[in-house]
Amino acid sequence: MLQTQAALDPASLARLAKDTVSRQNEWRGKGTLNLIASENVMSPAAMSLYASDFEFRYAEGTIGERYYEGTRYVDVIEDACEKAIKTLFRAEFVDLRPLSGAQANLAIFSAFAKPGDSALSLNVPSGGHISYRDFGAAGCRGLAVHDIPFNNEDFTVDIEALRGLFKRLGASLKVVTLGGSLFLFPHPVNEIAKALGESFPDGEVALHYDAAHVLGLIAGGQFQDPLREGALVVSASTHKTFPGPQGGILLASNLKDKQRSSLRKAVFPGLVSNHHIHRIPALLYAAAEMMRFGADYASQTVANAKSLARSLDELGFKVVGKARGYTSSHQVAFDASGLGGGALVSRALTEANIIVNKNLLPGEDVRNSKNPAGIRLGVQEVTRFGMKEREMDSIAHMFHDLLIGGESKESIATRATKLRREFEEVKFTF
Repeated sequence: MLQTQAALDPASLARLAKDTVSRQNEWRGKGTLNLIASENVMSPAAMSLYASDFEFRYAEGTIGERYYEGTRYVDVIEDACEKAIKTLFRAEFVDLRPLSGAQANLAIFSAFAKPGDSALSLNVPSGGHISYRDFGAAGCRGLAVHDIPFNNEDFTVDIEALRGLFKRLGASLKVVTLGGSLFLFPHPVNEIAKALGESFPDGEVALHYDAAHVLGLIAGGQFQDPLREGALVVSASTHKTFPGPQGGILLASNLKDKQRSSLRKAVFPGLVSNHHIHRIPALLYAAAEMMRFGADYASQTVANAKSLARSLDELGFKVVGKARGYTSSHQVAFDASGLGGGALVSRALTEANIIVNKNLLPGEDVRNSKNPAGIRLGVQEVTRFGMKEREMDSIAHMFHDLLIGGESKESIATRATKLRREFEEVKFTF
């Protein structure tokens, strides 16, 4: 951290920028095992497309109808990307312009509800993301947010209790949001869509599915397909299990003309002016990678997650979701309350060059967020570098040896870096 005014001179700031990026690239990029469930890496080819002249340009509006001149190549690349994404997800509607998954969520709340309306979503301990809670994007829209009833033991939505909530909220309900941040198993989209249709036969409630974490698994055919199961609209991030640039996306297949128009307007001019078009060539390349390699990548990702969970369980960790097979996604979670809590464990692992995050677990008091019981892991990045089940077992043993066996952080850090150095080339790419 800069401590003195003298360090704020331009030359020092320039050196600080260069030196810090170099250190980040070396440590996080090459020296650690990254198990953050919301991160991934682009292939070198996609990275090369990310930094281009597009980075400096504006392209307000839609393809062929821009408010700026000089956008002929923007139209070419954005049109190709939209068509690729539509093909990949069998979607009729695509909007690439949201700058994040949270912003994509806000666009949905803005398009389908007005201030004072009610929305349903999972609370944070049950896996819900902050963006669809009253202190996040839904609250920014002025929505009254209610909890989707959730069975903490089975990790699934309580459909019968949800039906009762539909009746209680009545005409005030405008959006039901599925998906989440802690997302181990598919949600019962089909059953909820059917219950919504029975309670609201005029279709006035939008069933929204947040696929931020599982978009790549959906693309690879290894998770549920929410659009086919009854979701009206899907939002997502393009940089988690989908290995593209950071950004957001909207997908739909059965929007009415008025709904389509409302969603478009919510994005632009509602939330986005220029949509950072340098993302689009890299996103197109990532989409091409997923069209060719997505099934293999997603399959290996899920296999790795299951393998890591099983190894951790066998080594004495309290892995959640065991009764359902631990996980069906890229994520693994375990209860670290007996090891000092999520905050302590996540810091210890970071000092040992294994990057994870602390996380609330279902049924936990949200006031525990600074030191929750849980640890959340994601294997999508290490899978992208070519690791398989054998390496998952090695990683689990590092967890055990550090947190249970008492091996030093320095020793584990050396082991973690050594393993990472054996997998430096991005796989599942052209």
